[in-house]
Amino acid sequence: MKEQECMDEKKQQDMQENPKAFKKKYRLMQPPCGLHCIKMNDIGVRIGAETIIEHVNLHIHCGKLTVIIGRNGAGKSTLIKAILGEIRHTGTIEFREQNNRRADLRIGYVPQHLNIEKNTPTSVYDMFASYISNVPVFLRKSPKLKARIAESLAKFEAQELMDKQLCDLSGGELQRVLLSIACDPVPNLLLLDEPVSGIDRNGMELFYNNISMLKKNYDMAMILVSHDLDYVEKYADNVILLEHTVLAEGTPAQVFASPAFHEIFG
Repeated sequence: MKEQECMDEKKQQDMQENPKAFKKKYRLMQPPCGLHCIKMNDIGVRIGAETIIEHVNLHIHCGKLTVIIGRNGAGKSTLIKAILGEIRHTGTIEFREQNNRRADLRIGYVPQHLNIEKNTPTSVYDMFASYISNVPVFLRKSPKLKARIAESLAKFEAQELMDKQLCDLSGGELQRVLLSIACDPVPNLLLLDEPVSGIDRNGMELFYNNISMLKKNYDMAMILVSHDLDYVEKYADNVILLEHTVLAEGTPAQVFASPAFHEIFG
């Protein structure tokens, strides 16, 4: 009880000193309410005369892991790029708060691959700092910035990697670093485009443990592109089967039992 009272006092002090920072820190660290909604209305992408995706209509809620599955070339990564605004698309993407009011959508993104040259003299700290600070990384390290980076990395059991060179990281270590960067600041929507490609089984388990942690503790929605159907069945809340458009949507059991799934995957 005393611990809770101390926490409440700390919250009150933070709110009085910096209301904007208070809202950012505490509101986004509450468990998901399930009421924030990302609506994708009739999303389509054409490149020249070729239709890559069309008539994609989705509602994605906070606190849920939505996994997109489908064959290679089905348009999964294209949909991710459309959400990110990297390619032109038709249709609209809206983010609505608890009161159903529109708001700006803050997106975190973990790519499938990150090409890093051998012997690249860039540390995890350097890359992280370049994303969250305007101060050149070759200047003296700020203790405040270093503490923030350490705290973000610690959420994903990666704090010991801060001073390592990026080129020396394993696939699983790099993936945890990229997750840390994508979640600082905490986004409304976290996009994960096959981030565990090439990672061993232990790395896969750690990745999904981290996803479970995010679902429990942070008010965000997550969209994951994956080919690992065993993990999809175990961890996904919702599954979308994409073949240029949405062929099936629902729980893993519902989608895996659908005729469209059996037609595509056998």
